[in-house]
Amino acid sequence: MNSHDATPLQPAPLDAVDRKILTELIADSRLSNAALAQHVGVAPSTSLLRTRQLQERGVIEGFTTRLSLAAIGRTVQALIAVKLRVHDREQIDRFTTKIPQLSGVLSMFHVSGVTDYLIHVAVSSTDDLRDWVLDNLATDDAVAHTETTLVFVQHMGQSSPLD
Repeated sequence: MNSHDATPLQPAPLDAVDRKILTELIADSRLSNAALAQHVGVAPSTSLLRTRQLQERGVIEGFTTRLSLAAIGRTVQALIAVKLRVHDREQIDRFTTKIPQLSGVLSMFHVSGVTDYLIHVAVSSTDDLRDWVLDNLATDDAVAHTETTLVFVQHMGQSSPLD
């Protein structure tokens, strides 16, 4: 299903226990259920049930592992602003399906303003970055213009979306 086909989710009501579970999982998604229950102050069966319900309600979308990009040889990060040539649904759907699946793409944002998309990539060198842009964007008929900005340091937010 494409994101434009999805029905917008209604915000899920969260009680104090849900919020405590989410806060603990945001801090450490690898917590065992027993440890989570202890931190939240509920029985392990309650913790497990509540966590499953949060997943079923779509509040928890999944659990991820964050890698050190430098440790895997992806030392060059960039944000690439993309302006599309034509805003044709077929071209947009093809572009938004293709790009996130490409090697090196960490995330892609559909944004407002002069830029249509921001693509966050991580590659091993500036030569690889140049080739990535040429091979994947400059040759794409849907793309009118790109502007690449190197990322020197990424600072992760410390606040919780629950704040």
